[in-house]
Amino acid sequence: MPTVLVIEDDAAIRTGLLDALEATGYETLHAADGRAGLEVVARAAFDLLLLDLVLPHVDGLTILKKVRELRPTTPVIILSAMGAEADRVKGLNLGADDYMVKPFGARELLARVNAVLRRSPERPQDIETLAFPGGTADLARCEIRHDDGTREPLSEREIAVLRYLAAHPGRALSREEILLRVWRLPASASATRTIDMHVANLRAKLRDDPTHAQVILTVRGKGYALAKPVP
Repeated sequence: MPTVLVIEDDAAIRTGLLDALEATGYETLHAADGRAGLEVVARAAFDLLLLDLVLPHVDGLTILKKVRELRPTTPVIILSAMGAEADRVKGLNLGADDYMVKPFGARELLARVNAVLRRSPERPQDIETLAFPGGTADLARCEIRHDDGTREPLSEREIAVLRYLAAHPGRALSREEILLRVWRLPASASATRTIDMHVANLRAKLRDDPTHAQVILTVRGKGYALAKPVP
């Protein structure tokens, strides 16, 4: 099940949110103030953020901006007592996917969470095949099939990396984002080198010359991107 991060300073509301999510089967993380929330955002992996706007130490809009820098496609639902149209518009313009005005019921919250996760581009598990020059990566069968009849097996990690790249064709993905979304690990120098190793292995199996890559592109100063298919 997806993991939901709740950043909410009101203990009663936070407990109610966590109880409702966990009773439905979601994994949860939580923080009680903005400073702690920023720390969790920087080090943990999560699939959706429920974010209060008025928080001690660091406000919710600052956290939202940081989330959009670190993980542009992770869905965020703002929870706020400020229900004026201008407040809602500001939150949505800064990149929130939805805006819920307090008080709200658990059923409505869960319906919004389910709806946002269904349309989130962070969920690439439906991608089963990926065509590339000279063959096809069959992610369901864990192999690469070349047009000359040869096949290459794919590991679970290699499949996960390809799925994540394929879910965001043409977008530069940092090593840190891939670590968080695929490995569910915080970034470190040794861990980011692991990403380079897996990409090198994938390129070898795809016969994708890194000096003239056609499938997995290196984006200088950023990370990697899957080439967009030619229409």
